[in-house]
This record gives sequence, C-alpha cells and structure tokens, in this order.
Amino acid sequence: MIIPISVFSICIGVIFGYLWRRYIGERTVKSAEERAKEIIRDAENLSSMKKKEIDIQSKETLYRLRSEFDKETRNKRKELQFLEKRLNQREILIERKSEIIDKKEGELRNRESNFLEKENVLAKKQQELSSVIEEEKKRLEGISTVSREEAKNILIKMMEQEARTDGINIIRKIEEEAKEIGNKKAREILLTSMQRLASDTASETTISVVSLPNDEIKGRIIGREGRNIRAFEAVTGVDLIVDDTPQAITISSFSFLRREIARIALERLIADERIHPGRIEEVVSKVKQEIEEKIDEEGKNATFEVGVENLHPELIKLIGRLKYRTSYGQNVLQHTKESAFLAGMLASEIGLDPGIAKRTALLHDIGKAIDQEVEGSHPEIGADILKKYNEKKDVIDAAMNHHKDLDISSPYTVLVQVADALSATRPGARRDTLESYLKRVEELEKIASSFKGVDQAYAISAGREVRIIVKPEEISDQQASLLARDIAREIEKTLTYIGQVKVTVIREKRHIEVAK
Repeated sequence: MIIPISVFSICIGVIFGYLWRRYIGERTVKSAEERAKEIIRDAENLSSMKKKEIDIQSKETLYRLRSEFDKETRNKRKELQFLEKRLNQREILIERKSEIIDKKEGELRNRESNFLEKENVLAKKQQELSSVIEEEKKRLEGISTVSREEAKNILIKMMEQEARTDGINIIRKIEEEAKEIGNKKAREILLTSMQRLASDTASETTISVVSLPNDEIKGRIIGREGRNIRAFEAVTGVDLIVDDTPQAITISSFSFLRREIARIALERLIADERIHPGRIEEVVSKVKQEIEEKIDEEGKNATFEVGVENLHPELIKLIGRLKYRTSYGQNVLQHTKESAFLAGMLASEIGLDPGIAKRTALLHDIGKAIDQEVEGSHPEIGADILKKYNEKKDVIDAAMNHHKDLDISSPYTVLVQVADALSATRPGARRDTLESYLKRVEELEKIASSFKGVDQAYAISAGREVRIIVKPEEISDQQASLLARDIAREIEKTLTYIGQVKVTVIREKRHIEVAK
C-alpha cells in the first residue's frame, strides 16, 4: 500500500515539476522576448537620435563651409575690384597718351601736306618759267635783229636774274617759316627735357622702389582685405604703392629716413616670406633699432673724419641723422662735412682757429635733423639745440645767422656762410624740384616782361639766364644797357635763388625790301 502511494506521489511530483518548469520556462521566454523587444526599441531610438545628430552636424559643417566659401569669395571679389580699378586707371592713362600721339601724328601729317603743297607750287612755277622762256625766245627771234646766239645769251641773263630774285624771296620765306617752326620745336624740346629731369629729381627724393622675386608676392603683401599693407603703412609712416609695374613695389614718403626703414623692412619680409601684422611690427622694430645704431655710427665717423672732438652724444646722433636728409637733392651730412673742410681751410688762410671753424660749419645745419618734426626754421631749431648742449657762442651764432647778412657778431659765422655757399652752389651739388624750377622760370619771365619796351622774354639754362628781346623803335642801344641793369636789380630784389642769373638784352633792327 505504501509503495503504490509513493509511486503515485512521485508521479504527481514529476508531473507537477514538469508543469512548473514549463510554466517558468514560458515566463522566462516571454520576459526575454519583451526584453529583446525593449532592446530593439531602445536601439531604434538610439539609431534615430544618432541619425538626427549626424544630420545636424552635417548641416552645421555644410553651413560653415558655405560661410567660409562666401567670405573667401567676397575677399576675392574685392581684390578683383581693386585690380579692375587699377586696370581702368591704367587704360585711361594709355588712352590719354594715345590721344597725344594721335595729335602729334596729325600735326606731322599737316606739316607733310604743307611741304608737298609747296613742292607742287615750285613745280608749277618751274613749268610756267619754262613756257615763258619759250615764248620769249620766239618773240625775240621775230622782232630782234640780233643773232640767235646773242638773243639766247640776253634771255638767259634776264631769266637768271629773275630766277635769282624769285629764289631769294622763296628762300627767305622758307627760312623764316623754318626758323619759326625750329624755334617752337626747340622750345618744346628744351622744356620737355628740363621738366623730365626735374620730375626725375622729385621722384628720386620722394620714392624708393623695391624689387620682387615674382608678382605673386604682391597679394601676400596686400593681405586679406588689405590688412598687411595697412599695418605696414601704419608702422612705417610711408605710402606703399602696389600697381601693375612688374616685379616692383614703390615706397613713397618725403622723409628719407622713413623710406629707408620701410625699404629694408619690406626686403626682409619678402625674403622671410612670413608676412602678417605681427611679423611686420617685429621686423620694422628691429630695422628701426639697427638704423638708430647706424645713425650713431655715421655721426661718430663724420666727427672723426672732420676732426671735431668732445661733442655731446645726442649731437653726434643728430649729425648721423643728417645722412637721411637732403636739401635740393644734396645730402645734408655730406654738405656739412664739405662745409667743415672748407671753413677749416679758409680759417687757416686768414689766421683764425681751424678747429672752431670746422666745429661751427659741421653743426651749422644741425636743425635740419629734426626740422620736419619740430615747428620753426632750421637755423632757430639748430641754435636751440646747441644752447641745450652748452656749445660755444660762436657755434650757436653760426647756426642762427648763417643765412643772414646783418647782425653777425662772429667772424666764424662769415666763414660758415662762405663755406655753405661754396658747398651748395658747386656744379652738380643741388637740383631744383619741378615746382620750384617752374616757379623761378615764370617769375624771371614775368619780371623781364614787366618793363616798358620789352617784346619777348625767355628764361633759359634752367633759370640761370634770361634773354630779353626789345622793340628797337622804343629802346635805343644806350637804353638797352640800362634796361639790362634795371632788370638784374629787380631780380636781385624780388627772387631768392642759388648762384647767379645772367640778364641778356637783345636789340635788333632789320631793314627789308622786296624786289618785284
């Protein structure tokens, strides 16, 4: 009885365990399926979020690239507009030059046609002359009792005399026309040549040209939106001209020192190839320091060369700065050294102290070292500087009064005046600017033309001579001499110039008769 019950219990237990295990298994499967579905849903949500993030990042990247492209396009467009403006200006200049050339060609064609017309007139005259000769031959043969040979000789003499008279008249007329055209052309050539020389002189004193390895570097010098060129101009105080001149950039400034600093700095930037505002400031600062050292060295060399000792260090630096200063195209440092040597030699000849003479001459133009930075004339500035550094009275007087004729208390001032004039007016020492040259020429002609009896006045030899043609019916030979003296006195009283101006008065009386 116990065994069947036990067996039955075991069977019941097995069945119950099987059913329970199946129930647990089904629950586990359902739980796993639900977990799997949840994981799938999470994965899908995560994938959707990642996709949205990737889309957003892609759009942001696309927008940034598009913004950079638009900005770069705008910069390129500005550069192209700048270059286009330069090209338009160049085209305008070329068109103007072309118009001038066309005008000159038109004048040449007109002159050529005039000469051709004159040749045709001469040819017609010769034909008429030949026909007249033939008619005269026939007439003389009919009415004359002389032989043919005698009539021929008489006719030849008559025609020869008439042809000589006509030829003289024609030659005189051609000579007068050629003289008028030649004078006009000569004046044009002289004025053009002198203006070109004066323009070159002005250019030499205001610009410097820096060579480039290639034209591509110009864009880097300008920089994006012009920031590099603006930074360079702001730091150096010069104007940088970037045009279509091949492999060259022009530096423009009235200050020789600034141009020199800018030139050296730009050459170093080009060689280094690192061009940006920070680098520009660094290079310019180094160049300025080097130039200051060079100025000090130039001042010491000048004082040693001349033989002047015991100068204040600041005065030595100011002397060195004169190397970067010009006056009418003449280097001021070289001028002061020449003046010092001349003053020393003059002092030795007349019994004065050569050492003091050299010192006064070397320092007489010291004000020009800073006259572009300080208000006042260079004699006043120089005298103030010398007083500040306790120079002697003779030295200060020479600096103050070397351009005056009155109130001179020191003989060394007179020496400096003489030495200064000799150095400044020697041949080739100075060259006038275009503006001062034209002004002097106009004033000379205006003064000469203001006198009664003057017909024409021409300033020649770069304003060193003025030639006056007078009306012979109003001015006699004696009056011409007085007129030359009066004009010379008026020029001395009115104009300021270097050297001398020669006044030549021309009086010509012509008596002309024409045989017809």
